Amino acid sequence: MFHSKRVIGSLSLACLSFGIAPQAQGVDKDAPPTVLDTVKIIGDPDKARDMPASAHYIDTSDIRDQTYSDINRILRKAPGVNIREEDGFGLFPNISFRGVDTTRSAKITVMEDGVLTAPAPYSAPAAYFNPAGGRMSGIEVMKGGSQVKYGPHITGGVLNYLSTPIPEDGKAYLKTIYGSYDEVRSHGYVGNTHDTEFGRFGYLVEGFYRRSDGFKTIDSTTGFEGSDRTGFSQVEPMIRLSWEPNTEMYQRLEVKFGYSNMDADETYLGLSEADFRNDPYRRYAASRFDNITTEHFRGFARYFISPTDDLDIVTTAYYSEFARNWSKLQDIRGGAPGNMGLASALAGANGGLGLDCLKGRVNCGLRVRDNNREYYLGGVESVANYRFDLGATHHELSGGFRYHEDGEKRHQHQITYSQDANGVITGNNFGDSLDTLPGGQNNAKSDTRAYAFFLKDRIEFGNWGFTPGIRYEHLYQEYKKHVPLDRQRTVADTVSTSFDLYAGGASLDYKFNDEWMVFGSVHRGFSPPGPSDIEAKREAETNNAYELGMRFAKGAFSAEVIGFYTQFENLIVVNSIGGAGADFGENFGEVDTRGVELALNFDAGQAFGWGFRNPYFVSFTYTDTVQLNDAASTDAESIFSFGKKGNRVPYIPEYAVSFGSGIHFDKWGVDVTGNYVGETYTSANNTSLQIDGNGNPDSRFGKTDDYVIVDVSAYYQVTKGIKLLGGVQNANNEEYNVSRQPYGPRPGMPIFAYGGFELDFDI
Repeated sequence: MFHSKRVIGSLSLACLSFGIAPQAQGVDKDAPPTVLDTVKIIGDPDKARDMPASAHYIDTSDIRDQTYSDINRILRKAPGVNIREEDGFGLFPNISFRGVDTTRSAKITVMEDGVLTAPAPYSAPAAYFNPAGGRMSGIEVMKGGSQVKYGPHITGGVLNYLSTPIPEDGKAYLKTIYGSYDEVRSHGYVGNTHDTEFGRFGYLVEGFYRRSDGFKTIDSTTGFEGSDRTGFSQVEPMIRLSWEPNTEMYQRLEVKFGYSNMDADETYLGLSEADFRNDPYRRYAASRFDNITTEHFRGFARYFISPTDDLDIVTTAYYSEFARNWSKLQDIRGGAPGNMGLASALAGANGGLGLDCLKGRVNCGLRVRDNNREYYLGGVESVANYRFDLGATHHELSGGFRYHEDGEKRHQHQITYSQDANGVITGNNFGDSLDTLPGGQNNAKSDTRAYAFFLKDRIEFGNWGFTPGIRYEHLYQEYKKHVPLDRQRTVADTVSTSFDLYAGGASLDYKFNDEWMVFGSVHRGFSPPGPSDIEAKREAETNNAYELGMRFAKGAFSAEVIGFYTQFENLIVVNSIGGAGADFGENFGEVDTRGVELALNFDAGQAFGWGFRNPYFVSFTYTDTVQLNDAASTDAESIFSFGKKGNRVPYIPEYAVSFGSGIHFDKWGVDVTGNYVGETYTSANNTSLQIDGNGNPDSRFGKTDDYVIVDVSAYYQVTKGIKLLGGVQNANNEEYNVSRQPYGPRPGMPIFAYGGFELDFDI
């Protein structure tokens, strides 16, 4: 069993590109250094176009051209991705692929450099940690039948962040911008690889910093002056080291250490409908106590060896710890409104007295809960890739094993502040009850041990390709809840279980020539429940997924169209998306999702020989999600409660389109990107009203807005290695409701302008 303060080793084979492995060689001192794609699941955009599955590679220029750090904006360019924004900055993304539940990106497998990066992907996959998108050198998105190599959540897809690699030659980079809301963003690194008598040594030292005062304003009341400090600060340093010894057999050792720290004055509390339409960037005075702090330590040691030209073996030791405490308004206690949930108060329950409490106009109690969590993960994964010919067929066989542990520990307490009729805080109940003690409220511990195996074979025969694969996982889970008896004693209630999961699939592809390719796949995936679901005997979510696609690429033009159909069984959804409950899951039932993904790219300047680049792109997604049964839940804490057969899944838009163009000369360039997202229902009962299925006022029920936002960026190359930058995001200053979760309507980021510079030098 791993412990939260003990660094452990693990073995992990890198996630090599699907069916495309680097060719290993004995060391030739006169040959160029071997380039290893050992942290990638795709490799690069060219390899993505050859894969017999839905795969999209967002490279460094796609991230840097618009100076993005918000992963929500970065991912808009990949079709088939569903996104529910929450805070406007991308600090807490809710990402879904092909119609799975969006909540906290819990239903997709999230990795960084091929290593699981969600704080506890088995025990508590709803992630409050997300790497800074602006630090990355690329983003990989994989869906469809190629997921059996990965896990544990393979009903949706795989998202792999690619951090900055160690450069082969000396490189120094620095990018700094200053923007609206006093935002400062800086990303820099220095690295090199040196040849010595003992082999090749490489290093990279990197830092990322981002801060903002935020774009919202907190109301003032008597005794509180109000505040416009609703922003955050974010720091992410990283170190990478590598060594390739001078041996006949190729070897490489790489270690990476990363750290993240965030402090955000962010809230769960939204606005009433009327107040949102009048000023979406307002915050009520009752949210002034809200703050989240997070800290994340992570690292791995990866060893790559090629015993022969046709065999690669990679081992990786990985471990991470994550701690966060979101101190936030939980509900209203007593006073004029009586006990009341925030969603009800925002929807005008009890004659609007709850809303008056949030605005500081009546006497009431404001209960603030510290949602304090600690997470850890570590594991052993080993994958081998072997290339061989068998008769007229060529095979690339890969198989692997992973041992993994992760866990979550809750240590919460809550305090109720007394507010008078003028909005003055007159006292609190700290120390008056067991709930105010650390660990006195919902104190629990979850742990998972998982053993995973996969086997996949890429078989090529002439222009045909066939790729079957299987995956098996065995999980042991334990859930321990501590209930305080008094100030010194607690009683623990422990439950445990173990179960097996199976996945498998196959793809078939045919290349007519170097330009045309068709492919199809069948895939059965799974997504396991967490330890907190043991008592309720939740079943694992499974799905049967089918896709059929076609690609064309010639010169300056490329196109891809994919149709998909997914049948979900025992769909697992979070039972308290608003944050009021214990975040237990529930089996919703069956859902069918079908749709079309389209990606087009064309460079008119290249095609017509204009002497400058003039790229265009379109990314289009159509998604039709249908509930095949009525929801069993009538608990309004779940947005899936009261759902009816034939309704749509919440927060999955029917249409989403990203499009853009640019002009790039030798010295300067301009890029324009537009995004359209259709309106969505925010609950499974598909109501347009702020009323739950029992007829009670609830601001989480209703719809989001459809919207179009436009981003513009420009640069001027002063001289080699020095570039000036500027741009405007949401240039049309669209005001739009992106979510009604956690509590009430929430806006996307308003117009944001920035300017800065980029230095990029060889050293």
